[in-house]
Amino acid sequence: MNTVAELANFPVIPFLRDAFWGITCLLFILVFHGSAINHLYMAFEKRTKHNLGKSQYNRVFFHFYIAFFYIALIHIFGILVWTVFMIALGLIPDPVEALMFAGSCYTTVGFEVNILPVGWKSLAFFVSFTGLFSLAWTTSIMIGMTDTYKHAWNQKYGNTEDVV
Repeated sequence: MNTVAELANFPVIPFLRDAFWGITCLLFILVFHGSAINHLYMAFEKRTKHNLGKSQYNRVFFHFYIAFFYIALIHIFGILVWTVFMIALGLIPDPVEALMFAGSCYTTVGFEVNILPVGWKSLAFFVSFTGLFSLAWTTSIMIGMTDTYKHAWNQKYGNTEDVV
């Protein structure tokens, strides 16, 4: 086949529409995600600094695990936003199918087939981009939290090799 002829048939308008809606929703979710996870991290740092100062190591551990719970809720919210977005655009009318598709793309696991209607297929990329960026951001936050957890653990159990 002729590659130039195939490229001439590329659906530019549907792709640009997908890119517009995809980037719009991606930005909305990332602003929420960034605000929520940074607020969570700052609260974690404030509480654990106070706890470490009073040798309340178990409270540091508690805050660490509670933060994981909140992080999971933040990600679930992102998946729900994509779900509502696809339902609102009339792309996937069934809420369960929309949720499963959004979750599959967001987590980049890809266990669901692309059930978006013809002309909207590339929107799945933007759901995946949202998940990739959000999960990477979460990972960077969790590394800092894990360092605090390790510091508390070492102080509690007398590990003198710990340097912060």
